[in-house]
Amino acid sequence: MKYSLLQKDPNSSARAGEITTDHGKIETPIFMPVGTVATVKGVHQRELREDINPDIILGNTYHLYLRPGMDILERAGGLHKFMGWDRNILTDSGGYQVYSLSGTRKIKEEGVNFKSHIDGSSHFFSPESVMEVQRTIGADIIMAFDECTPYPCDYGYAKNSMHMTHRWLDRCISHLEKVPVKYGYGQAFFPIVQGSTYKDLRKQSAEYIAEAGAVGNAIGGLSVGEPAEELYAMSEIVCDILPEDKPRYLMGVGTPINILENIALGVDMFDCVMPTRNARNGMLFTAEGTINIKNKKWEDDFSPLDDMGITWVDKEYSKAYLRHLFAANEYLGKQIATIHNLGFYLWLTRQAREHILAGDFRSWKDNMVKQMDKRL
Repeated sequence: MKYSLLQKDPNSSARAGEITTDHGKIETPIFMPVGTVATVKGVHQRELREDINPDIILGNTYHLYLRPGMDILERAGGLHKFMGWDRNILTDSGGYQVYSLSGTRKIKEEGVNFKSHIDGSSHFFSPESVMEVQRTIGADIIMAFDECTPYPCDYGYAKNSMHMTHRWLDRCISHLEKVPVKYGYGQAFFPIVQGSTYKDLRKQSAEYIAEAGAVGNAIGGLSVGEPAEELYAMSEIVCDILPEDKPRYLMGVGTPINILENIALGVDMFDCVMPTRNARNGMLFTAEGTINIKNKKWEDDFSPLDDMGITWVDKEYSKAYLRHLFAANEYLGKQIATIHNLGFYLWLTRQAREHILAGDFRSWKDNMVKQMDKRL
C-alpha cells in the first residue's frame, strides 16, 4: 500500500490524499460503507458499484469468522471473490464486537473467550488467530486486535487496557511475519490508538502506534457514547502525533457533522453503520438537514427525494412515495433510503476533498455544518 499526501487546507488540518493498493486507488477523505457480513445491507453490489461508487468498503472479522466461516471464504478465494467485489476492502479485527459482547466474553492477556451471538457456541480470539483470520478473509487493509474500552471508563482500567492493546499489537506484528498472504495481492496492516478519553493516555498510545512504523494508523475507542467535544479533542491530540505521511482512520464515526469536523482535524478515513441503520428507520441525511420521512408532512410532497442527491433514487422517487413505502412497511423503502444515505455520505467526503484541493475547505465546512444541523 502506498499513500500520497496531495494537499493540506491552509485554514485547518484537513488533507487530500490518495491510497493505492493492489485493488486500486482510494481518494481521501473517504467514507467506507459497512458491509459487515459480506454485504452492505439492502444494497446490491451493482448499485454499490455504479450508484454509490465507493473506492473501499468494510467487512467485519468477527461476523465473517462465525458466518460463513473461514473454510468457505478460503475455498471461494477470499472475500472479494465470494461477494463479487473487485475494489478495496478493509476488515476491522473484531475488537469492537468483543466490546459489545460484554455479557458473554472474558478478556485476558492471552486473548478473549466469547460466545457466538448466533448459537451461543464458545470461541477464542487472540492477536495471532485474528491475524490468521484476516489473512484468510483477504482484505486489502487489516487491523490489529485491540480492546475497545467502554464510556465512561475509569482511568486505571483505560490505562491497563491501552497497555494490553500495545502488547497485543506487538504480537500481531510478530505473527503476521509468519503468515503469508493467500490470494496473490498485498495486505496493509493498521495498528489502533486507544486510551479512552484521557489526554495523556491518548498521547502515549499515539506515540506507541506511531513508533510501530505501520503504513497507516487507526483511532479506536471513540464514538462509544462520549460527547462530541470529547471525540474531537481526542482526535486532535492523536492526529497531531500520528505521522503526516500515512493515512489516519477514525473507526466507527459517525454523523455527517462528526465526519466533517474530524476531516478538519486531519482524519482521512471513516466508517459507520449510521447511514444504513438510520435509513432503515426512515432518517435521510441531506445537505440541507435531516428528514424523518415517516412524518405526516411528507404525505403529499411529490417533489424528488433530494434535488441535490447523486444517486438515481433521489430523482426517481418522491418524498410522498417513500413515506408511503415506510407506512406500508415495504422493504423497498428501506433500500431506497439506504442508497440515498450512502450516496450522500460519499458525496459529502468527496466534496470535502474538492474543497481541500481548492483551498477553501474551512469556510465550506463551517457552512455545511450549519446547514446539516437542521431537522426538515
